[in-house]
Amino acid sequence: MERLVGGYFLTIHQWLFEATDGRITWLGGLPALLLRTTGRKTGAERTAALVYLEDGDDLVIVASNGGSDRPPAWLLNIQKTPTVGVQIGRERRQMKARVANSAERARLWPLVNELNAGRYDVYQSRTKREIPLVILSP
Repeated sequence: MERLVGGYFLTIHQWLFEATDGRITWLGGLPALLLRTTGRKTGAERTAALVYLEDGDDLVIVASNGGSDRPPAWLLNIQKTPTVGVQIGRERRQMKARVANSAERARLWPLVNELNAGRYDVYQSRTKREIPLVILSP
């Protein structure tokens, strides 16, 4: 049920974010961005609303898919085409995406988990796959 509510909430948030061109980005007090990837099969632009963590000049996002055993489609898209669009508020920029290595993940996991009130540990407990962290760099 939590996965459905969370997914529905993110869908509404994404719609509001896009409909207002980033003027309304509130996501329960969490920092949120729109990630625009290129579909690996279609080549079409795909958009996902995600919580992010700032890490210096980089942004960190979590490929949790609500704790599903399948990764989110956007992760598969960036593995094929790592150049992505990111929108925070009304600011848009291009960034390079890559999956964090094990040392980076070990350092960043507690930070993203704390930012999201322990939700990522809950998601990790639901799946056998290790949930990847993705680093977005300018």
